[in-house]
Amino acid sequence: MPISIRRAVSSDVDVVVEFNRLLAEESEGKALDSQVLRRGVESGLADPRKSVYFLAEEEDQVLGQIMFTTEWSDWRNGWFWWIQSVYVRSDARRRGVFRALFEQVRQAALAERDVIGLRLYVERENLVAQETYRTMGMDAAGYLVFERYPLQ
Repeated sequence: MPISIRRAVSSDVDVVVEFNRLLAEESEGKALDSQVLRRGVESGLADPRKSVYFLAEEEDQVLGQIMFTTEWSDWRNGWFWWIQSVYVRSDARRRGVFRALFEQVRQAALAERDVIGLRLYVERENLVAQETYRTMGMDAAGYLVFERYPLQ
């Protein structure tokens, strides 16, 4: 059966929370605070100005997710969509799930005349993901990401 993509809704909160938990654990070795994570996902699902999630499904089973947030670029007079919270179940990897999710976001971005690009960040050591992103037509932007978290 083919993979289908749909926009996540509030009733998808449990699967999105679980995928985000697994993503943090697998990619960064982090254990997220489950209450903070749940509130964050609920808030993002409820307000498309905060985030938009898409889910990949096959035979009513959720295989993966992708989320994007927005950033205004005054330099380029347009919106970048930041791809985040990408997760594909381990038993569904290397089957085109990410490609289908990415293509959904790309097509949605192309439909908006003021979206000028897609961005994402990836761990330096995650060479497999970097190669996947290159095959999707993405290039390293040459930036390092700095943060102050928690903000104190």
